[in-house]
Amino acid sequence: MQFDDPRSLHDVCTRRLGEKAGRQFAAMARRGFRLVPATDGAGATGRCRLGGAALLEPGTPWPELSGVPLSLHAVLDTDALAPWLGPELPVRPGLLNFFYLDPDLPYEEYRKLDVYQPPMWRVLPADPERAVPVTAPAPARSYPATPVRAVEVAMLPDSWDVEDGDLDYDRDEHWGAASLFLTEWADLDGNTAGSHCAFGWPDTSHTVPVSSRDVDGPAVHLLQLAEDPALGWGWGDAGTLYFTIPRAALAAGDFSEAVAQVHCG
Repeated sequence: MQFDDPRSLHDVCTRRLGEKAGRQFAAMARRGFRLVPATDGAGATGRCRLGGAALLEPGTPWPELSGVPLSLHAVLDTDALAPWLGPELPVRPGLLNFFYLDPDLPYEEYRKLDVYQPPMWRVLPADPERAVPVTAPAPARSYPATPVRAVEVAMLPDSWDVEDGDLDYDRDEHWGAASLFLTEWADLDGNTAGSHCAFGWPDTSHTVPVSSRDVDGPAVHLLQLAEDPALGWGWGDAGTLYFTIPRAALAAGDFSEAVAQVHCG
């Protein structure tokens, strides 16, 4: 769920969920962005963009899986995003390049790849002062370079990323956290799973959580990419690609711990 006016978030939460649970839910809010294509690059946020060439430091090898190069899907300029994110971004990694396996290969060759191992995706940081454009090697797909404007929003988790221990609520009225939200938020269109977003919380209409949890809490959401005919990518039946990272790994700047997953309708 996204709020253009963060000040209204607390009021909406307490009105829907009551004072105690509402305050707890409002405290789960994170700052993030909607990624909106910037016409002819006008109004683009730093070097943020979808598709195009990767921005890598000289000598950085192009990521691959079993010799097959991954495809560059997006670049985020965290220096441009940091002022709004504040403590949501404990490190300043510069540019983040997001890769995912999507080769232009016949199915008979593609099916031989082990697509269930982490090298199927990669998030590579780069120093903005040293990064240079690098074109994807074949048979990786290249997508049209699309500069984006990062629109600041406050985000709340959707029902499937809220667990029963997160909130105090009337268990006689609601059997669980998901039921609580389906009841109290049913008339709000909080699902933006058809859009591109960065940081904040992932938006999903699927019945499984996107954000895994460990002792440090829910993983940090880095990027959500929706099916996009204009760019020429898609995953399954109205699928969405999500990148997350454990909180401790983000604080350490260890993007090798980032995880990508696709959820389909």
